[in-house]
Amino acid sequence: MIFMEDKYDPKSIEPKIIDFWEREKIFAFDRSGKKPIYSIDTPPPTISGFIHMGHIFSYSQTEFISRYKRMRGYNVFYPFGLDNNGLPTELLIEKKYNVAASQIGREKFWEIAAKAIPEYNEMYISIFKRLGISVDWSLIYQTISKDVQKISQKSFIELYNMGRIERRKSPVLYCPKCNTVVSQMELTDKQVKSKLVYIKFGENLVIATTRPELIPACVGIFVNPNDDRYKEMVGKTVKVPISEQEVKVYSDESIKPDFGTGAEMCCTFGDQNDIYLYKKYNLDLRIVIGDDGKFSSGPYKGLGIKEARERIINDLKGRGLVVKEEEIVHSVNVHERCETEIEYLVKEQWFIKYLDMKEQLIEQGQKVKWFPEYMRIRYENWVNGLKWDWCISRQRYFGINFPVWYMGNVVAYAIDKCKMGP
Repeated sequence: MIFMEDKYDPKSIEPKIIDFWEREKIFAFDRSGKKPIYSIDTPPPTISGFIHMGHIFSYSQTEFISRYKRMRGYNVFYPFGLDNNGLPTELLIEKKYNVAASQIGREKFWEIAAKAIPEYNEMYISIFKRLGISVDWSLIYQTISKDVQKISQKSFIELYNMGRIERRKSPVLYCPKCNTVVSQMELTDKQVKSKLVYIKFGENLVIATTRPELIPACVGIFVNPNDDRYKEMVGKTVKVPISEQEVKVYSDESIKPDFGTGAEMCCTFGDQNDIYLYKKYNLDLRIVIGDDGKFSSGPYKGLGIKEARERIINDLKGRGLVVKEEEIVHSVNVHERCETEIEYLVKEQWFIKYLDMKEQLIEQGQKVKWFPEYMRIRYENWVNGLKWDWCISRQRYFGINFPVWYMGNVVAYAIDKCKMGP
């Protein structure tokens, strides 16, 4: 029994309470119990540095529920996890040891990570214990453990056999700072200041764009089919400034007549609508930006995106092709980890196909009791807004391997021979 002291001293009393909870298994899940089971599944905290207020806030809600359900007579299954692989953990280890995974190689990096991870695991567990989180500490799991790796790899093969996974060369969302492909779920919107530049494409056509640096990647001009200003131009060709290639003028309902001049250039790739138009009209592919976020060819080779943007604007002005510039604030997709603006590159990656399952996902969501109810609407809006298959491959050094081998154009797999670790 623990007696309260006259003056509450958390440093002395809390370790005694924690020891009592663990010794008496107060929060343990009873595997053979007869009480109704109440299961709690929470996203494990990411090992990315020191714990912040967001970690604590996200666990407070489930903590209230778990204690309430125990008092109501439930056998509460409440494990604790540690998300300790992937980009956030990789960046943490690189910073801590002043190394670059790309320079020292995967095997050496795994050796360093194996030494660093236990220290952070212990720190996270210690802090959450001191907070009094009522999880069953005998049910700790790690996302980089061998058990989790085997489960992930087995799931990959099951989905592959179902025809739900494929490897293909396709436009992808790419973070030039983290040097990795990201999924649509890893994006967030950010309001940024920019310029809307009005550029002459010949005598009778002006294009307004926030991405003038992509003019060398222009593969088509698009207008709205109901825009009378451009009806006579549809089907004809125009010459692109600077790069001098000729491209065709198309009409498509996705073009907004009230944005800029109502005429837009399609480049490979400036945004998601460019990808939509590229696929729909089977346009040419012109890649000018490399994985490092710099121009990979032409007169602007080696320049970063923003530097190339200013250089191209100046070159256009020198030729008298800039009609005007407008200062604007607009929303752009950024990587949630580093808030770097996303680029759209063509790379060979692994994808899970799920766009044909939107109705099923919504139907399953309607079977769930949502608290508060508006979260169901948010979920359905998110599902309806999915435009990409889920790209699951990452250009990382610390993560779970795909159980595949490449032999020319053939992909082989064998779950019983999966290599754990690096």
